[in-house]
Amino acid sequence: MTSVNEIRSSFVDYFARNGHEKVASSPLVPRNDPTLMFVNSGMVQFKNVFTGVEKRDYKRATSAQKSVRAGGKHNDLDNVGFTARHHTFFEMLGNFSFGDYFKEQAIEYAWNLLTKEWGLPKDKLSATVYQDDDEAFALWKKIAGLPDDKIVRLGAKSNFWQMGDTGPCGPCSEIFFDHGDKYWGGPPGSPEEDGDRFVEIWNLVFMQFEQAPDGSRTALPKPSVDTGMGLERVAAVMQGTNNNYEIDLFKTLIASTMQATGFHGDPTTPSLRVIADHMRSMSFLIAEGVLPSNEGRGYVLRRIMRRAMRHATLLGADKPVIHRIVPTLVREMGQAYPELVQGEAMIEETIRLEENRFLKTLSRGLLLLDEATTGLGQGDMLEGVTAFKLFDTYGFPLDLTQDALRMRGINVDLTGFEDAMARQRAEARKSWSGSGEAGEDKVWFAVADKVGPTEFLGYETEVAEGVVTALVRNGAMVETLAAGEEGFVVLNQTPFYGESGGQVGDTGTIAGEGVAADVTDTVKNHGIFGHKVTVRQGTLALGAPLGLVVDHGRRSAIRANHSATHLLHEALRIVLGDHVAQKGSMVSADRLRFDFVHTKPISPQEMAQIEDIANDIVLQNSRVETRLMGVEEAKQSGARALFGEKYGDEVRVVSMGDPTGNAVGWSVELCGGTHVGRTGDIGLISVLGESGVAAGVRRIEALTARGARHHARTNSNLVASVADVLHTQPVEVLNRIAALQDQLKKSERALTDARQKLAMGGGADSPSAETETINGVNFVGRIVDGLQPKDLRGLVDQTKKQVGSGVVVVIGLTEDGKAGLAVGVTEDLVGKVSAVDLVRAGSAALGGQGGGGRPDMAQAGGPDGSKASEAMAAIRSAL
Repeated sequence: MTSVNEIRSSFVDYFARNGHEKVASSPLVPRNDPTLMFVNSGMVQFKNVFTGVEKRDYKRATSAQKSVRAGGKHNDLDNVGFTARHHTFFEMLGNFSFGDYFKEQAIEYAWNLLTKEWGLPKDKLSATVYQDDDEAFALWKKIAGLPDDKIVRLGAKSNFWQMGDTGPCGPCSEIFFDHGDKYWGGPPGSPEEDGDRFVEIWNLVFMQFEQAPDGSRTALPKPSVDTGMGLERVAAVMQGTNNNYEIDLFKTLIASTMQATGFHGDPTTPSLRVIADHMRSMSFLIAEGVLPSNEGRGYVLRRIMRRAMRHATLLGADKPVIHRIVPTLVREMGQAYPELVQGEAMIEETIRLEENRFLKTLSRGLLLLDEATTGLGQGDMLEGVTAFKLFDTYGFPLDLTQDALRMRGINVDLTGFEDAMARQRAEARKSWSGSGEAGEDKVWFAVADKVGPTEFLGYETEVAEGVVTALVRNGAMVETLAAGEEGFVVLNQTPFYGESGGQVGDTGTIAGEGVAADVTDTVKNHGIFGHKVTVRQGTLALGAPLGLVVDHGRRSAIRANHSATHLLHEALRIVLGDHVAQKGSMVSADRLRFDFVHTKPISPQEMAQIEDIANDIVLQNSRVETRLMGVEEAKQSGARALFGEKYGDEVRVVSMGDPTGNAVGWSVELCGGTHVGRTGDIGLISVLGESGVAAGVRRIEALTARGARHHARTNSNLVASVADVLHTQPVEVLNRIAALQDQLKKSERALTDARQKLAMGGGADSPSAETETINGVNFVGRIVDGLQPKDLRGLVDQTKKQVGSGVVVVIGLTEDGKAGLAVGVTEDLVGKVSAVDLVRAGSAALGGQGGGGRPDMAQAGGPDGSKASEAMAAIRSAL
């Protein structure tokens, strides 16, 4: 028997030997086709190569492509498990020619692989061709020797391929295998073609024409080949069965499912097949970063997961069991797809968490549903408002309600359900007051109703494609945005992060055929991502496909700063105490700001410890893990909720640093922002300082990565420059500055002493500064140049001692033209004369505001030193 893994390797190796480049499977989330929910064929990653938009350094390629069909128009979900060949996840083997070989060589490669390499019996094989493709018909006769009755001509519905209404197109040639007359069914084109006897295993597409908008076709200058072979189908053929669920891979997964669920019945039970199939879809999607949610791809993943979990309960499981199957899948497919090995722990935990959540929802919802459907029987209908209440109030999804009632033959009033949802939206819109300009804000309600939420791809990529679903200008929806105009662009999906949770919005560029615009900001309103743009070229229009490129350097800096806030938060708690809680943040490309609860300044020693602890986690270079959890479940696990963040039923939980004990990480927080892949990507955390911003709230600011490095270099260069000026080594700068400060203080003291001695010997006042008598009181008044206000009091005190009894006034004139004034009164005169009254009289003359002090000593100043003599006269007059 040939295993699935052997068939996959054999196919790719065969074409590699024949000059084809081995190309790895592209991610399941398409980066170059915004119209697809998931990659569903091997040619998707080569679409731009076929259309000539992209050039590669090879003209032949082969691949084994991961594919999912479970959402949108390619949706096989409801059939999976109940038919022999429907899957949500499948692998498509393919070989491709980009203007190199064409029909003859493609048919020859296919026939030789099937019959010579793999040894399939020729008499079991047949082919179909497009009804007008005489060339392909003749080639099958020539190369394969097939008789006319085994080359079936079919119409365009079956055998003509088109990429779209316009663009590349061409005839197909399908290869069928006959499983024998023990199965019902007829050959392709017959009335019994839908039976299980004749099964298509390979489709060869010949891109031969270019179709114009008017439907006319012209020959392509370089026709190409795109083929697709379902790995599961050909494995069934080579393993002697016509049922994909009986191949080695599914047998192993089904056995593991039976063991996990404790089911001992028929191994062909549909529920076992559902779980085995869905295990592949959910595991590969989670490995690529898609997490279960209520929107977009996350919602499709959740439907797949919950469908599998529902079937596990039908098998008798009443506890989380599906996550136990993950190791089996990794063993079977991990060698071909290393992302399963790398993400095994994450996949298992995500499934387990979703199982826990689902089982709680299921048990509660089924109980409520039983109460709501009391008295209903087969053919009856559950009221839509009741189904909506189950969904809105109790979190029981509509599809689960439908699934549970389908077994009892009860339908759901979908119109009533939609009406109830519309009423809720209307009430929300009515009660919402807005956060900015009313017109600018409220338009997002209309956009949300019209186009639905934007799917965010930015956790996994910075480059993608999207289709324009709405345009907003001056607070209103418009049809176009022309060159030079500013406005907002809304797309069905985007890698641009919309400002929220303290993280600023992304910037970058968007471009399409004949149009280009700069994204200067991205905002988020009611699930809609609005890209603020200035159109540089052409006209943006609804429905246009656009290439989306986030400014990588800026995003990287933002990610580093955001992750650093998490590490600093935890380090603050460790050093300052558990009372530390975030009260706000701002994460931009150039720095981070983090506000937190604390009642006093952080000491330099504490700050150094905080910085060291955070940087120790940076140096771990450990993986940053993200999980999707229920809010309460996340909090119970130890995750910290951030201030000011509005949380829905589910949240992203970001874990950083090697865990201790039973924790899932050193730092665990609820956060919807973008983060680094590993803590080492932060590079370095450099704290700039901290300050108080409100009562009991402190703020810390920091730099990371390149910003921190530049800051360190700037400081180092500054120290080196100072050392050079001081003629010393950088390590001796502080000692040298301390010595100079001591020397300066000594010099200042000496200068002050000299000035005081000069003042004691006479001043600038005229007439003489000698003692005079005013109203029976001894009076000494001096006006001194260059004496600082801080030196006046000492001079007054010394003069008071010399006078014995009296009033002393000293006015010091500074270099900037201002004046300081001090008045002293000896103790024996304090009851008669007030220094405060005298100093106020002098201050007024200097243009000052009055001054103050004690009755025996008062000081003041004024801006006009030229009025010193007038001030002295005013004091004399007051005395």
